[in-house]
Amino acid sequence: MADWTFRPATPEDAERIADLKVLVIREHLERLRPWSEESARHYFHVRYVPANCRIIEVGGVFAGCVALRQAEDCRWLEQFYLVPQFQGRGLGSAVLSALLEECDAARMPVRLDVLQQSPARRLYERHGFVFEHEDALDVFMVRPPRH
Repeated sequence: MADWTFRPATPEDAERIADLKVLVIREHLERLRPWSEESARHYFHVRYVPANCRIIEVGGVFAGCVALRQAEDCRWLEQFYLVPQFQGRGLGSAVLSALLEECDAARMPVRLDVLQQSPARRLYERHGFVFEHEDALDVFMVRPPRH
């Protein structure tokens, strides 16, 4: 998937991203607890910081989003959602590789949490993320910087 770009997210992107989140996580979250679209949207809006988020476009078309949040000792990969038609085509891997290169250049480890039993965990493991700990809902993973 070569023809993709990032653009900065804006406050106006929030609803589009919330819609995408609901679309892509519902099936996975329903396996773990009762589904509440209202709760999923609320959780997104509370955590949405446009300055941390990038919109992913393929040929100028909205294909997803990803956030990279600076913490004291690492960067957190968050809100990584792809429109279903762009999943399974190498886009997620390309986006993740680009973000990890940035973090490696800054010598920063990257942390994330992924829903229990999510197929996305395999993507993260292929890119060097390893298990840190887990709770009933999420698996927390880390990838040290590569020099």
